[in-house]
Amino acid sequence: MSTFKDLYNKEIVKTLMKEHNYKTVMEVPRLEKIVINMGIGEGSHDDKYIEAAIKDLSAITGQRPVVTKAHKSIAGFKVREGQSIGVKVTLRGENMYDFMEKLIKVALPRVRDFRGISKSAFDGRGNYTLGIKEQLIFPEIEYDNVLKVRGMDIVFVTTAKTNEEALSLLKAFKMPFRN
Repeated sequence: MSTFKDLYNKEIVKTLMKEHNYKTVMEVPRLEKIVINMGIGEGSHDDKYIEAAIKDLSAITGQRPVVTKAHKSIAGFKVREGQSIGVKVTLRGENMYDFMEKLIKVALPRVRDFRGISKSAFDGRGNYTLGIKEQLIFPEIEYDNVLKVRGMDIVFVTTAKTNEEALSLLKAFKMPFRN
């Protein structure tokens, strides 16, 4: 059983019910899924970059990523329709809580000059997006085996209706926000 799931069920629900005056437990926002997206960029013309991104993302998440394809051609970016442009993983349930715990307790503290994450990356509907510059902050990635250092976007999709509700949910999980 994930410790973050226990934390949510035993403590966070009670805290948020008091904080936002919810009448039932079902009103309390919860984490629905975490989507991790890694763009491949100029490596989209070479299959070995795609394979390396798949290998890295599956090592980080413990789940096999899906290759994302371009929906339309864009000449300026030298991208054709149907061309592989990235990989993504959608985490739910146990995997989601395990990944979140690893991100907060292990990966983020390994970022150089880390001063916390921004509070302004909410989308207005209670979802939060976190950009990471390199995949090397995760302990599963060995520097010697990395083909190319690339970043990723991590989207926390919640059932919160407002940014404030989502912020208090993520703060309750001890997300290291900047003051």
